[in-house]
Amino acid sequence: MPSLKTTMLAVLAATATAMPATVRLTPRQMQYHSLAKRQQEEAAAAGLSDFDILQFALTLENLENTFYQQGFARFPASDFAALGLDEQAINDLQQIGQTEAQHVGLLQSSLAQGGVQPVQPCEYEFGFTDAAGMVQTAAVLENIGLSAYLGAAPLLSDKAILGTAGSILTIEARHQSSIRVFSKQVAVPQAFDAPLSPRAVFSLAAPFIKSCPDGSNLKIDPFPKLAMMDGPAGAGEGAAGGNGTEEASSSSSSSSSEGGSSMTLSVGSEFRVQAEGGSESTATGCGFTSGSKTFFSEFKEGKCNVPENVAGVTYVTLTKETPLDGKLLDDNVVAGPMVVTIT
Repeated sequence: MPSLKTTMLAVLAATATAMPATVRLTPRQMQYHSLAKRQQEEAAAAGLSDFDILQFALTLENLENTFYQQGFARFPASDFAALGLDEQAINDLQQIGQTEAQHVGLLQSSLAQGGVQPVQPCEYEFGFTDAAGMVQTAAVLENIGLSAYLGAAPLLSDKAILGTAGSILTIEARHQSSIRVFSKQVAVPQAFDAPLSPRAVFSLAAPFIKSCPDGSNLKIDPFPKLAMMDGPAGAGEGAAGGNGTEEASSSSSSSSSEGGSSMTLSVGSEFRVQAEGGSESTATGCGFTSGSKTFFSEFKEGKCNVPENVAGVTYVTLTKETPLDGKLLDDNVVAGPMVVTIT
C-alpha cells in the first residue's frame, strides 16, 4: 500500500502537470518588449502624454496640409506635366494633399473629444520655387512624417489613440512610395523604415516653421541644425531645410541640384558636416539611422565616414559617444538629424 508521502507527491505532480505552462517569449519578442518599454519610459521622462503626442502629430499634419495647399495654389497641373507626370500621377499627387487635410480633421477631432484644444497651423517657409522643387520637398516631408509615426506609436499607452496613429501611418507610407515613383526614384529603397523620436522629428520640421500662434508651440526643443558641407574643403551649405537633405549614391563626387546642393557618397566615403553654433566640438561620433538600426562611425576633424550596412533613406546625427549597444537616445545627440539617401 503506497505511503501518505508517496500519495501526496503523486497528487502534486498531477496538479503541476495540469497547470498551464509559463508563457515564454522568443528572443525577438523580448527585443520588441524591451524597445516598447524603453520608449514608453522615454515619453514619461520627456513629460509627453498621449495627447501631447497627438498635438505633435497634428503639428506635422498642419505643416504637410499647408505645404500641398500652397504648392497646388502656386503651380498649375501643366507644371507637373512638364516633369513627366501623366494625368493619373498628377491626380494622385493632388489626392495626397487632400488626405493630409483629412488627417488634420481626424486629429483635431480626437483631441477635441479628449477635451484638449488642438494646436493651430503655423506660418511656414518651404523654400520651393517651382513644381520640381515642390515634389522634392514633398518626398522629404513624407519620409519625415512616416518616421514620426513609427517613432511615436510605441510611446502611446491608449489603444484607441494608437489605432488612430496607425491608420494614418499606413497612408503616409503610401504617400512616400508614390512620390518616390513620381520623382523617378526607387519606390522601396530599403526593407525597413526608420523610427525617430519626437524631438528628432521636430528638429527636421522646425526649419520650415517661421512662427506659430500663441498656445500652438510644442514643448519640444529642436536639436542644433546639422548641414553637410559641399566639397572636400567644406565650402557651401547643405540642402534647404536646415537639418537638410542630401542625395547619396555609389560614387563619391559632389554636384548641385535644384532645391539645394547634393553630395554623392558610398559606404566608406567621408563627408564634412557643420553643426549650428559650433556644437560639433562636443561630438565624438556620427550616427546613421538606417531602417530599424543605428550604425556609428568616428567623428574626426569635422568629418563622418559612412559605415557598412547603411543604405536607402538614412538619418545622420552627431553624437557625444558611440554606444556599444547601438541604441541612439536623445541625450546622446549633439546635432541633427540630417536626411541622406544612399543608393
